[in-house]
Amino acid sequence: MNTEEIEKELGELQLSDSFFPTGMFASSNGLEFLFTEKKIRNASDLAEIIRININQQVGPSDCVALSNVFEEIDKNNFDGIIKTDQVLFSTKSIKENRDASVRSGVQLVRCVCEFIKNDEILNQYKESMIKNKVCGVFPIAFAICCNALKIKKEKSMIMFLHGFIVMMVGAALRLGLIQHFEGQKIIHSMKPIISKTVKEYSNKSLFEMWQFAPQIDIVQMSHEKMNSKMFIT
Repeated sequence: MNTEEIEKELGELQLSDSFFPTGMFASSNGLEFLFTEKKIRNASDLAEIIRININQQVGPSDCVALSNVFEEIDKNNFDGIIKTDQVLFSTKSIKENRDASVRSGVQLVRCVCEFIKNDEILNQYKESMIKNKVCGVFPIAFAICCNALKIKKEKSMIMFLHGFIVMMVGAALRLGLIQHFEGQKIIHSMKPIISKTVKEYSNKSLFEMWQFAPQIDIVQMSHEKMNSKMFIT
């Protein structure tokens, strides 16, 4: 490996590390409500919830949007990036989930801009956030930042999906739902799902974006009404 390849690999590790300050650690995606209501009891239940999220929301919606950002970057079409950002924002019908995604996206861009100064797309996206031309939803921000770090589309999708799974497993660990070994077993078991999702959604157009998980939506709304909670969502 040459120096450029090594630095790109290090960029992948840095951005996919749970230590990276995006605020995702404060999200449980409604898992806290399910746990409190005793509707989820073990690692098997958690794995099923993660699968539903990926198959019904994250894959056909977030991953399609992320993929389209890379396509628009290749065409040097920033207006296309703005449109993708706005379309994805509008599909997030649950206010709490939508707000959390924007907070994490804005934080991600702010952080990456601290050490990547000369990327035109990243700087333009940051300025567009300041001027309220884009919403800053996390999948769009993630794609912009991955591109700034020379990370390719498919690898970015893998990192995004892996990060979502780690977020859910991390929340379950802090809730006391599972133990660490169980968490790693779940992460390992999700590798085929990540692979399938990347292959299925890496070349979909923006107009093929969809999501349908009404029970998950209800869970996310119910979480907001909890009197006491550990997580934002």
